[in-house]
Amino acid sequence: MSIQKHDLHHEFPEFTDEIRELKMTDAHFSRLFKEYHELDHEVHRIEQGVENTSDEYLETQKRHRLNLKDQLFVMLKRAQAVS
Repeated sequence: MSIQKHDLHHEFPEFTDEIRELKMTDAHFSRLFKEYHELDHEVHRIEQGVENTSDEYLETQKRHRLNLKDQLFVMLKRAQAVS
């Protein structure tokens, strides 16, 4: 099974400038970005078998990661529209 990266730079390569800008200027975006990054790292480690957990926990973490990604995407689209 191939494990794909889900970091925001791979998920949204078209928003590289907006990601950089918002991380520096928007505290809320920066907090969500950090939370997403940490959660993505945890999910990746579980999927690689480095950490063991229940399938239910993994699915919960994946849903939470998706929710964060959706919030970050909205913020990125808004920033792109303003640029």
